[in-house]
Amino acid sequence: MTLPDLKQLEAIVKPAAAEILVPGFGKHSYSYKADGSIITAADEAMQQRLEEELARTWPDYAFLGEEMSEAEQRAAMTNAAGYWCIDPLDGTNNYATGMPFFAVSIALIINKVQTLGLVYDPLRDEVFTAIRGEGALFNGEPLKCIPNKTEIRRSIAEIDMKRLPKELAIKLVNETPFSSQRNIGSSALDWCWLAACRYNIYLHGGQKPWDYAAGNLILHEAGGQSISLDGEPVFRGKYEDRSVLASLDDSLFSYWQQWLGIPVGKAK
Repeated sequence: MTLPDLKQLEAIVKPAAAEILVPGFGKHSYSYKADGSIITAADEAMQQRLEEELARTWPDYAFLGEEMSEAEQRAAMTNAAGYWCIDPLDGTNNYATGMPFFAVSIALIINKVQTLGLVYDPLRDEVFTAIRGEGALFNGEPLKCIPNKTEIRRSIAEIDMKRLPKELAIKLVNETPFSSQRNIGSSALDWCWLAACRYNIYLHGGQKPWDYAAGNLILHEAGGQSISLDGEPVFRGKYEDRSVLASLDDSLFSYWQQWLGIPVGKAK
């Protein structure tokens, strides 16, 4: 199978986002899915558009989208040697309510390995991309942020408390080790903004494969580290939720991992 060209992929994603997502930003009504998350017509329209165009351009690859059934998602991960792992609209709550933090996230998985990733923020026209072993790009330029060796007590942390273990969430409230905390509500942007040094450390509970498949690769190709809360690599080619911590700075990553009490494993 021929590896897709990133520019060609970008040329599919950008017009689709401009035509489907941007016009409805902050204007869409929404409904609730079985898991309590919300969905808009834009989620479904964007997924359909991407599925059709990716299949037409690269027919060798299967498709896994957030808005498919779990049975279809599991089948793609289990049966396909290569498949697209897509979140057509990451940050749907933000999108529906007019909060300007959402993105399109696309990863190509080949033989259970993250091979290519693209995250596009249509409001800022920012595109983050990576190919395994070839580094990461931000708007076509090398993304290699140099950490500024910030002390943990002066660091900015991007943290989503909602799906963390209760004991850990309480510890973070009572023993806050960082300077300030953010939560922008888009997992795909979380990974990319960390790769761009817009904050220093990251912690998020219960991400789905389409939440981390692309962004995790981009972070690592930019020089960052991540690990799950059970001390294992974040992406393992399985249909599983992952609670993760990450940083671009080696010393911050090590301290963050120790403070959280995470078993020392292989960061990926």
